[in-house]
Parts: sequence; C-alpha cells; structure tokens
Amino acid sequence: MEGTRKTEAMQPSAMKKEDFAALWKSIHLKVTDTYDVPPEILWVNGSTIGTLGNFSASTGKAKSKKTFNISAIVAAALTNDEVLHYSACLPPNKRKILYVDTEQSKYHCHKVMERILRLAGLPTDQDRDDFIFIVLREQTPDMRKRIIGYMLENMPDVGLLIIDGIRDLMYDINSPGESTDLINLLMRWSSGYNLHIHTVLHLNKGDDNTRGHIGTELNNKAETVLQVTKSAQDNNISEVKAMHIRDRDFEPFAFRINDSALPEVVEGYVFQQSKPDKSFPLTELTEQQHRAALENAFGKRTVQGYANVIAALKQGYASIGYERGRNVLVSLNKFLVNKRMIIKEGKSYRYNPDFHY
Repeated sequence: MEGTRKTEAMQPSAMKKEDFAALWKSIHLKVTDTYDVPPEILWVNGSTIGTLGNFSASTGKAKSKKTFNISAIVAAALTNDEVLHYSACLPPNKRKILYVDTEQSKYHCHKVMERILRLAGLPTDQDRDDFIFIVLREQTPDMRKRIIGYMLENMPDVGLLIIDGIRDLMYDINSPGESTDLINLLMRWSSGYNLHIHTVLHLNKGDDNTRGHIGTELNNKAETVLQVTKSAQDNNISEVKAMHIRDRDFEPFAFRINDSALPEVVEGYVFQQSKPDKSFPLTELTEQQHRAALENAFGKRTVQGYANVIAALKQGYASIGYERGRNVLVSLNKFLVNKRMIIKEGKSYRYNPDFHY
C-alpha cells in the first residue's frame, strides 16, 4: 500500500479535460495546416542568423569584446541597415528593440547605449521610442525574468530582445532543470511575442565550450551561436565566426576598436589556419562515413558518461576503418559536439541524425 502511494506521488498530476482542450489547439499539428516561413531579420555576410520566433546567442571569453559585437547587431537593427557585416530588416510593426543588461552599472550601460547610437549614425542627445535599455544588475534572477516578461507583454512592437548576461536569469548555471526551464522560457517569449532574442554567454576559461548546463542547452536549441575570440596574432583584434548556424556558414570576419571607441572591420585580415590532424582527417570524412560510424556507435540509445562515449566512438569509427587512440577520439568528440552531430545533455550523449554537415 505504501509502495503504491509512493508511485502515485511520483506521477504528474492529472490534467483536467477543459485544460487539455485549450492546450490541444496549440500543440496539435495537422498536415492541412499552413504556416508562414519565419521572417528573416538578421544576417551576416548574407547568411541568416536571426528570424522572428527564434533565439540566438553570442559567446566568448572575458574581454573578447562580445558587447562591442552586440552593439553592431543592435545598430544594424535600429537602422535596418548594415553595420560591421551585420545587416537587419525588422518589419514595420516590429521595429522596437529592448536591450537588457544584467551585469554592468548604469554608467557603463550608458556608454554602451551611446556607442550603439553612434554606430547607427543617430544622435546621442535625444531619447528614442524604438530603443529601450534597461539595467537589471541589482535585481534577483526571478525579478529579472518577471520584469522582462511584463515588458514584452505590454510592448507588442518589440522585434529584437537583447539579453546581455543570460546566466543572470538563473541561480545555478549547472542545474539541468533550471537550464531547461530558462531555455523553454526563451522559446515561449520568442514564439509567443513573435520576436527574436539574442543572448550573451561566456565560454569556459579552459576551453571553447559554453559555460555550464545552460551553455549546453543554448547550443542545442539556438538558431545561431556566434563565437567572438581574441586574435592570437593581435590582442587588439577580435574574430567573429559561427560556432553553430542553421543556415549556410558565413565567412568569419575580424574587427578592432578605432580611435572613436567604435568597432570597425579589419580589412584584409588573414585568419590563422588550424594545423590539420594528419592522424585523423575529421573534415575529410564524408557525411555518409560519419553517419555510418555514429549509427554503429550510438544507434538510437543515449550513452551516459564521458568515458562511455569515447568507447562508443572508438567502436563506431573503427567499424568504418578509422581505429584511433584516445587523444584523437577526444578531439573527435569535441568536433562532433560542436557540429551538433552529437547532442550533449548534461552527462548524456546521443546521435543527432538531423545534423547538417
């Protein structure tokens, strides 16, 4: 009897018929339904990085000039023009931009706001109705979410929401539950209010992975993830490339901060080519070879733990004639996760057959 009560307690509470009837209309998909293509609003060098109803992210380590890069995106959106290789076209009824900063003081946020207006070629001595900037540094994570939600509910003409400091909307960046809830909230905001959300998240200090479980969820669900990196050739230059992108990849570009304290493109910049791994030509393998190896490694199962996924990759790639040692397999795992060929969720790994190679 006690065991039965425990089992019942673990079950989700039953849904009432009238509640499900209302929910059914929003979750039921019919083949006879018709849907408009999500309007594209943001591009880099002709590649789409942002559509209404979706969200994207910028990542980078501290001092990589992520906020300068975001400033260019916002400036392009303010003018529906091109700034620093970013171009934008917000619909007439979605021209308002809401910028949320969770990290900096009002003084530093004011400098960011002025920079955006100067990049856009707009006056800095008059306020604008289409550019709202709020500073939430002193608020709690829950209050920050409540404030943003309230503003979106009462500002239907917002087309672009910037959240500079997504980790500050949660208490524990390594919490799977809290991370999932936050990503679901971003998806509800973006689709429910028909806008695009661009967030900012730091990379780990020791590698190029996004920080915490929230970083993993962002990589899995975001439309585009941009990576801003300090140039190894010149500390005054930052490089921008796509870590993940649903559209075709774009040519990476570099920028520096000029004498007017504004980002400008570094023309003719030559990117350092990473040394090819002669022992395992990852990018030379065909899509079919990768698919065969991953299907043999994973099938439809989820592999738990890092050691087990390395073992699975060793077996899978050996089956197509590429038997390699641990160091190469570690690089292979990172390559596959970055390409979204493998989806990492906490300590679990699974094959993603819908990847684009």
